[in-house]
Amino acid sequence: MSDLPRKAVTRTAKLAALPIGFAGRATWGLGKRIGGRSAELVGRELQQRTAEQLFKTLGELKGGAMKLGQALSVFESALPEEVAGPYRAALTKLQEAAPPMPTATVHAVLAERLGAEWRDLFTEFDDSPAAAASIGQVHRAVWHDGRRVAVKVQYPGAGAALLSDLSQLSRFARLLGPLVPGMDIKPLITEMRDRVSEELDYALEAKSQQAHAEEFAGDEDVVVPAVVHQSDQVLVTEWMDGTPLSEVIASGTQEQRDRAGQLLARFLFSGPARTGLLHADPHPGNFRLLPPDPEGTGHWRLGVLDFGTVDRLPGGLPETIGRSLRLSLEGHADAVYRLLREEGFVRETIELEPQEVLDYLLPIIEPTRVEEFTFTRGWLRSQATRVADMRSPAYQLGKQLNLPPAYLLIHRVTLSTIGVLCQLGATVRLHDELEDWLPGFADGE
Repeated sequence: MSDLPRKAVTRTAKLAALPIGFAGRATWGLGKRIGGRSAELVGRELQQRTAEQLFKTLGELKGGAMKLGQALSVFESALPEEVAGPYRAALTKLQEAAPPMPTATVHAVLAERLGAEWRDLFTEFDDSPAAAASIGQVHRAVWHDGRRVAVKVQYPGAGAALLSDLSQLSRFARLLGPLVPGMDIKPLITEMRDRVSEELDYALEAKSQQAHAEEFAGDEDVVVPAVVHQSDQVLVTEWMDGTPLSEVIASGTQEQRDRAGQLLARFLFSGPARTGLLHADPHPGNFRLLPPDPEGTGHWRLGVLDFGTVDRLPGGLPETIGRSLRLSLEGHADAVYRLLREEGFVRETIELEPQEVLDYLLPIIEPTRVEEFTFTRGWLRSQATRVADMRSPAYQLGKQLNLPPAYLLIHRVTLSTIGVLCQLGATVRLHDELEDWLPGFADGE
C-alpha cells in the first residue's frame, strides 16, 4: 500500500532531527560570535542554513510536512534576499513535485473506490502523475465521454501522516519563527490540524469546487474546472492547462505578472461575495495563468485549483473588515478602535491609544490607499521587520492585539495572497477590487 504509513518511523526521525540541527547551528553561531564575527552576520548565516535544512526535509516528505512548507512558501518575500535565494529554490521544488505513489498503489485505490472495472470510465489514463500535493497526486486522463480530466487520488494513510507530521512540527514551532519574520507559526499548524478532516473529505471538496465552477462559468477573468466524478479518495475534474503561477513568478513578463496579480486579488475578494466560500490555500501551485479566450476580451485569465480548504462565509467577507479599512483610510482613529474592540481584536482587559492603533495599521493597509500599488519583496520585508523587531513600538502594540477565531483563516489567506503578489512584483488596482467586492468599504455603506 502507501509509502506514508510504511515509512512512518523514517518520517518521524527526519522531523525529530530538525530541532537537533537547529540547536547545533545555534551553538556554531555562538562560537562564531565569540570568534569576533558580528551578531547580524552570524544571525543571517544561521537563518540561511536553518532554512536550507528545514525545506530540504519538508521537500522530501508529503503529508503535513509538505503542507506546512507550501503554506510558508508564500512568505519567502519577507526574508533578507541573501537568505531568500536558497529558500526560494527549495520551495519552488516543494510547490511543484513530491515523490510519486507507486503505480500499483494508484491502481489499487482506483479499483477500491471506482470499482474493479474502473478503466472502463476512461478512454486513456496516464500512470505517471502530472502533479503531487500534500495528501494526493494528480493523473491526466480522458473520461469516457471524451473530456480531458484530472484524476486526484488520495494517498492511503494520508490522514494519519498529516496529523503525525503536524503534531511533530508543532512541538518545535517556536524554533521556526525566525525563518518568517512577523509570522507566528504555531497557530498556523494548529489551524491545519483542525482542518485535516475537511481536507481529506473529497465530497466536501467536490461540492466547494462545483459551486465555484458554476458561479464562474463563462466568466471572462476566472476559470474553475467543473467536477466530473467524485468518490471517497478519488476526485475527477475537468483538466486545465495554463502556466503555473510559480513559472510566472520565475520568468513571466511584467504584463503577465500584473494581470495575474490583479485577478488573484479579484478572486480573493469576489469569491466569498459570489459563492459564500473563501478559497483558503492561496499558494502559487494552485493557480494557472491561462491564455486569452479567442471569443472573450483578449485578456489573460486566472485558473484556480484545489478547493480542499475553504472558509464558509455565507454573507461574504465580514463587513467589519471593510468598514475598519475605510475608517482607517479616512483617519477616524476613535471609530476604528471602537470597531476593533467590538469584534474582539482588542480584548476588554486591554486599553490602547486609538491613534497608536491607527498608526500601526496604516503602513500595512498602504496598498489600499492609492489608485494602484506595486507589491514588492522590499515592501513586504520592511513590514515584516517593523512588526517583528522587539525594540519597535509596532511590535509592542501588535503583541497586545488579538485575532478572533472567526478571522483566523481570513487573516492567513489575506497575508498569503499579499505574499504571492509580492513574489509576482505585480502592480494591482486593489482599491477598485475592494470597492467592488468588500462589504462596508465603499463610501456610504
